Amino acid sequence: MSRKPPVIGVIPARYGSVRLPAKPLLDLCGKPMIWHVYERASQASSLDEVIVATDHQEIADVVTAFGGTVIMTPKDLRSGTDRVAYVAARHPKCDIVVNIQGDEPLMPPTMINEAAAPLIADPQIQAGTLIREMNSSAELLNPNIVKVVVDQDGFALYFSRSPVPHIRDDHNTNQWHLYHTYYKHIGLYVYRRELLLQYAKWEESKLERAEKLEQLRMLEHGIRIKTKITAFDSMPVDTPEDAERVRAVLRTQSARNTP
Repeated sequence: MSRKPPVIGVIPARYGSVRLPAKPLLDLCGKPMIWHVYERASQASSLDEVIVATDHQEIADVVTAFGGTVIMTPKDLRSGTDRVAYVAARHPKCDIVVNIQGDEPLMPPTMINEAAAPLIADPQIQAGTLIREMNSSAELLNPNIVKVVVDQDGFALYFSRSPVPHIRDDHNTNQWHLYHTYYKHIGLYVYRRELLLQYAKWEESKLERAEKLEQLRMLEHGIRIKTKITAFDSMPVDTPEDAERVRAVLRTQSARNTP
């Protein structure tokens, strides 16, 4: 049996969110959001270590207080991916790096295992992510929900905010999902360490600039991204309303676990 390559999970946690300032510290039923994310990530069996990458001392202090591992990153880094790459550069013994979104406090650990599995099994795969089948026109037509087109082997052909492919026949757009299987992209990324370090040095690409989707930079450089279909969905916290929905779920889960 071959030995599993070393895998680390990195949670980028930026303090200065425009819509929700200090978002990682947002209270969700008595715990800051970053703690919820860290706890769930730590339960993923595929990860050998979980690290928070932050630009703010208050976030670092909170992570340290609950016993987590944290690395301070420069404030001028452009994106969460750059923070993940900063951590990866300081962990030369790891082979695979999982970029875990810091605003997904309900993410099941199974999703992390699903995303990492292809790279663990096949050393030729350089990058991976998760997708989920969409079953409604509301999702399909929402530009905030990213769509992904895949090839016969499950590698991503393109990511877009628009519904792709276009259904040419005379169907109302509200019915397009009935004539083709559309996939929603879930922003959980897995990289080979060496690819991640290269990727962080590449300039923003033309398609990336147009769609405002970082993953297109890899496709434009010829990197194949392996997708894995998941039955789970994501519930990111971007607004106060999102936070209330998450609190409701956490309260329900707590009630179920209370004898």
